[in-house]
Amino acid sequence: MGLSRCMYGAFLVVSMVLSLVHGDPLVPALCIFGDSVVDAGNNNNLQTLIKSNFPPYGRDFVTHRPTGRFCNGKLATDFTAELPGVQFISPAYLSQEARGKNILNGVNFASAASGYYENTPQLYRALTLTTQLQYYRDWQSQVVSLVGRAKANDIFSGGIHLSLHPGSVFRDILMRSYSTFIQGLYNLGARRIGVTSLPPTGCLPAAITLFGAGSNQCVARLNQDAISFNNKLNNTSQNLKTNLPGLKLVVFDIYNPLLDMIVKPTDSGFFESRRACCGTGTIETSYLCKQDPLNLLNATQYVFWDGFHPSEAANEKLAQNLLEQGFDLIS
Repeated sequence: MGLSRCMYGAFLVVSMVLSLVHGDPLVPALCIFGDSVVDAGNNNNLQTLIKSNFPPYGRDFVTHRPTGRFCNGKLATDFTAELPGVQFISPAYLSQEARGKNILNGVNFASAASGYYENTPQLYRALTLTTQLQYYRDWQSQVVSLVGRAKANDIFSGGIHLSLHPGSVFRDILMRSYSTFIQGLYNLGARRIGVTSLPPTGCLPAAITLFGAGSNQCVARLNQDAISFNNKLNNTSQNLKTNLPGLKLVVFDIYNPLLDMIVKPTDSGFFESRRACCGTGTIETSYLCKQDPLNLLNATQYVFWDGFHPSEAANEKLAQNLLEQGFDLIS
């Protein structure tokens, strides 16, 4: 399997449910779908090898302990959850924290190794996107039982979804899966959806190591694949807006902000953008990072934490950029 389909099968979907009722918080609930980019610990409770609930993961998190996040600290969605009007972090759906009233502000359904191509999460025993959507329906039922149908509907309506798509090898297949998922959320009441483009996959440290032919530069053909995928994403999203009345759908550009950090790291306050902080900085992720638990490099200087995932510092900058692009969704 190619890197762009399997090894970086990452996407995220965030449902930030907005309420304009006087006195209510701006964002009463935050629901997250996706894979390792936003998994907050669901894979801890699955029989899968794709995990990160061990050092050095989480070493810079607020608790300084691993949580199942594929990062040294916070994810972009964690920074989103700290914004005024939100200020809560959604617990992983399969964790003990996702019980009772704790779920009213939303939960995290993301699972590392998931993706629009369902065979990949099935191979790694991760949660498929179909399963995450079913869990979302289950969550809705629990919310209804807790607060009643009328208030629950207020929580479910106006959802904003941010989606970072996996790979571009099977663009048509993935676009069909994307469309089906968006329509599924729409049928469940989602109306405000933001989709992030594919990042520059050719610039991942693992991509440079595996496909860079000894070079220290981004792999141009993988980046071109991402650009082609993003063009198709824009076209598909426009068709969805045309066919789904009342849908607000915005495509967030994540390709260029991340590429800027990689190409001009010092402009964003970084020192290293070609190698990751974890291990040798070339290809490690998950248990391969566990081989180097005493690595004390300053992760704030790195764009990438491991061979596939941004550092906490990069996540914070990406979250700020997405926020700036998302004002149309709350108008």
